[in-house]
Parts: sequence; structure tokens; C-alpha cells
Amino acid sequence: MTLKNLLVHLDDSPACAGRLAVAIDLAQAYEAHLTGLHVAVDPVLPGGVRGEIPVRFLAALEEQTEERAQAVMARFTEAVEKNGLTADSRTARGSVVQVAEIVSLHARYTDLVVLGQPDPDLARDANGHLAENVIMSSGRPALVVPYIGAGKRLGRRVLVAWDAGREAARAVNDALPFLRRAEKVAVLVLSPHKGDHGPEPGADIALHLARHGVRAEAQHLSAGELSVANALLSRLVDLDIDLLVMGAYGHSRLREWVLGGVTREIFKQMTVPVLMSH
Repeated sequence: MTLKNLLVHLDDSPACAGRLAVAIDLAQAYEAHLTGLHVAVDPVLPGGVRGEIPVRFLAALEEQTEERAQAVMARFTEAVEKNGLTADSRTARGSVVQVAEIVSLHARYTDLVVLGQPDPDLARDANGHLAENVIMSSGRPALVVPYIGAGKRLGRRVLVAWDAGREAARAVNDALPFLRRAEKVAVLVLSPHKGDHGPEPGADIALHLARHGVRAEAQHLSAGELSVANALLSRLVDLDIDLLVMGAYGHSRLREWVLGGVTREIFKQMTVPVLMSH
């Protein structure tokens, strides 16, 4: 598998520039086609009052929505032309609760979708969970870029979070294009349970990767008093990692919503881009 068709979600947030830069770097590295998708969100109006709002005011809202969409797409067009990429742009329209559904639909016709971590200072309504909703429903791997941006070394030093689950297996397979190009790949098993991973935790998946030409070092350690997510984030710093690969929502998402979980904590605290699959 290689990456030949990429999708990046575009919006008018400050973080979009960093997300687009990552998508452009990937398109250049893999000689891939890049599609930029912007979903113009319908103005949110209190229920039952639309009929009482002056037509001029509604028209002004529509005009503002259109102007924002044009500005977003103009920045995308300028960036891809500057970098000489093969690309196309798309603008869709929908309500705020339809954005994830629209992005997921377009993502199904690509190899990878590039999304943004929600900014806690800007996330509102359903869009605060856009990335996780797309990961759950698109059927495609997603590269989630922190809202603070990403470094220039994306994919050189990769950490695979391995728990021998279905989602982790899917993520490893989806990440093979990155793993083959990486300078260092570490497979980390945190607090392994006896019998789940064989006599040497992580060795079996490292052997599988070796057969794909990926030299991976298997590691395992106890999370101790830290949560799994915090132990994982700490290891990213220790190993100078610039890309994390992990499965998303190994437990039911309802359970993670209620009790918390690794996926949700990573979404909140990620410091490097994360390739996630479900």
C-alpha cells in the first residue's frame, strides 16, 4: 500500500495553516493527489425565529458564509500552486451536525484524511468532536494534527502503541507507508497482561513489520501510577517521537465518554501528529 490520494479538511480556524502544511508535505513526499475539502456551515439560528428575521439579515449571513468559504479555498489554491501539487478543491454545505458525515463521505474515496485536533478554546458543538467522529465513521485512517502544529520531521521517528487489539492491528497496517520510510520505529506495549502478547510482548508485531521491510524495536513497560495515555505521552518525549500510531476506541465509545479512555486523553493532550484507525 502507498499513499496516492489524500484529503485534508479545511476551515477558517488558526490551526488550519499547520494542518494544510502537513498535508502538502505528505503529498510531496508520496507524489500524491491532494484534495482540499471545506464544509460551509449553515448559520445557526434559534429555533422558530427564522421567519421573524429580516430577509436582509439572512442574506448578509449567507454572504458572510460564502466569503469565508472563498477565502479558505483561495488559501488552499495558493498553497498547492506554490508547491506544484496535483490537487483539487471542494466546497460542501451543511449544518454543524452534518460536517463529520460530509467529511467522512469524501474520505472514503481517499487513502488518508488529514484532520485537526480540536482547539479547546475554539471547539463548539459537534465540531469539537469532528476528528473522532470521522475516524469512527469514514472507514479510512486519519492523521490528526495538533492544533499547535507539527514539526518538520513528521514520520522520521515513529511510536506504535500496541495492545494486540483489532484497532491497533488496523492502525499498523494503515501506517505501513509511514513505517517503511521511518528512520526509527518503536513498538510499545504498556502494562502487558500475561498471555495476551506471547513470551515477549511486541515481538510478534515487530516480526510482522520486519517481513514488510520495517525494522522495529519492541518495548514493553509498566505504566505504574500513570494512566496509559499519560505513560504513552511521556514515552513520546523520551524517544523524541514525531508520529504516534494507534488504534482508536478499543472499548466502546460510550464507555470512553463515560469513564474516560486512552483515545479521548490523547485527543486532549496530543503533542505530535497521531495516525489513528478504527
